Amino acid sequence: MTRAHVPLGRLRLGGGGPLFLIAGPCVIESPTHPAKVAARLKEITGELGIPLVFKASYDKANRSSLGSYRGPGVEKGLEILAGVRERFKVPIITDVHEVEQVAAAAAVADILQIPAFLCRQTDLVLEAARTGKVVNVKKGQFMAPWDMKAIMEKAASTGNKKLLVTERGFTFGYNNLIVDMRSFPVLRSFGYPVVFDITHSVQRPGGLGDRSGGESHFIDTLGPAGVAAGLDGLFMEVHEDPSKALSDGPNAYPLGRLKALLKRLLRIHAATAERGR
Repeated sequence: MTRAHVPLGRLRLGGGGPLFLIAGPCVIESPTHPAKVAARLKEITGELGIPLVFKASYDKANRSSLGSYRGPGVEKGLEILAGVRERFKVPIITDVHEVEQVAAAAAVADILQIPAFLCRQTDLVLEAARTGKVVNVKKGQFMAPWDMKAIMEKAASTGNKKLLVTERGFTFGYNNLIVDMRSFPVLRSFGYPVVFDITHSVQRPGGLGDRSGGESHFIDTLGPAGVAAGLDGLFMEVHEDPSKALSDGPNAYPLGRLKALLKRLLRIHAATAERGR
């Protein structure tokens, strides 16, 4: 069966094409920080021949506590992301949390993302899909992989088939997530490119009491396992110093180590593609 692909400008996501990368900081930390990260990401992925989509959130609505940093907000955040898009000629993905945010985000972003906690919000999914933009739907931490089929059908009912579906782990007891590798062939059977969020999958939701923790050292294990399972793209939150990140630092991957990891994953991806011929 021909692998599904999604066109994104000059890029082809999925369809047996190159392993693509969605990466960036969890949240916009300052007017200049996204550009610093984007510059390094473009340099790394350019050297390795990896299609890049830059990600950052203008608002983190699902924070553990009221005092957690959320971001600069819709208007200022989208202005910053538009600057990154123009300067580095790289497609942008950002998440939308409310129907009212969709139109403004669609005017800037190339991909609209439905957060995992909101994947069952029908109105939000439909509004994002109706823009005609590529839509990435994250599988909820409370969702079995086969239950995502109905959600993808909701989005496709608008006539927009430019859809991605992302695995990000499943709730396992208190403050823990696990990844079932059987999820990938199930998600792939829906006919859309499959992405693996290897940073949120090591998150410990609420694990630090007033904020989420994480076990980022397991990224080096989950990444190769996921690529070997036959996915199309990777989602990673990266930061030059995760200990100082304003959001999701405990599960972010150090930017300085990214190139070495990607080289390893590319070798696995090439072997997996060869096996599938």
